[in-house]
Amino acid sequence: MAAREAPFLLLLFLLAALLAVEADARRQKDGEGACGEGWDCSGRGGRLCCNGTISDYFKAEHFEELFPKRNDSLAHAAGFWDYRAFITAAALFEPRGFGTTGGREMGVKEVAAFLGHIGAKTSCGHLDSDGDSLAWGLCYNHEMSPGQSYCDNSNELYRCVEGVEYYGRGALPVYWNYNYGIVGKGIKQDLLSHPELLEQNATLAFEAAIWRWMTPMKRRQPSAHDVFVGNWKPTKKDTLSKRYPGFGATMNILYGDFICGHGSTDSMNVIISHYQHYLDLMEVGHEHSGDNLDCGDQVVFNPSSKSPYS
Repeated sequence: MAAREAPFLLLLFLLAALLAVEADARRQKDGEGACGEGWDCSGRGGRLCCNGTISDYFKAEHFEELFPKRNDSLAHAAGFWDYRAFITAAALFEPRGFGTTGGREMGVKEVAAFLGHIGAKTSCGHLDSDGDSLAWGLCYNHEMSPGQSYCDNSNELYRCVEGVEYYGRGALPVYWNYNYGIVGKGIKQDLLSHPELLEQNATLAFEAAIWRWMTPMKRRQPSAHDVFVGNWKPTKKDTLSKRYPGFGATMNILYGDFICGHGSTDSMNVIISHYQHYLDLMEVGHEHSGDNLDCGDQVVFNPSSKSPYS
């Protein structure tokens, strides 16, 4: 009996192997194969996969240099944020190009840009008396004195949950019920019912922030990642609106008219200062921060009265 079954089993094995080879060929043709050698994202991995990881060039000691005051006795989230949480969250987005697009230097610059936003939005640099206000990133993990519950029940898709408040939480603070709903759907967490997860779990807080960085707000619009690494080509409407690739456009996408379109303001310049400071600490240098650094004269992509990241 076993002897008669052997040819049949061998045939099944060969068929399975052939199907696997064909599937791998299709993935590589579609740009989803294994990564090529080095940091060349145009290799076998195609657009979805770039070789190397953020931890290849961004180590725990770099994280400590960027955020040296986060565990200070005056910090409001002491003991919460750490390198492991960031790297764990970042690894989920590296196959999509976060920190792994365009070569090693661009990877470093993108991490500095992303963390520049994080540092500025979670800073308590106003507490500093030594002139080192840029050292206080990741001081907070939630809004300290919410002036409202940020509940807008006019949004039927993401209605407020009774008893839940939607004040700012996380690494790139999220506000309003509908934004918690959108971000929660993106990272597969019920943030509408449990927004507190973003102030209880540092990995989730970083994951939500990176998801926002990598995801366009609307169809046919770029993400902050796209405008920073050069994946986005402005249309004629964009150029007339003074929107060009660079760090400035990341602020336009993340904050809209809360930051952009008002000329040179302190709220805009402090974000730029964090980005450039981190470039210096990561040994790229602020002189390589790129063109189109600010958004003071840009027309915003999405004018609104509310922003997820004010």
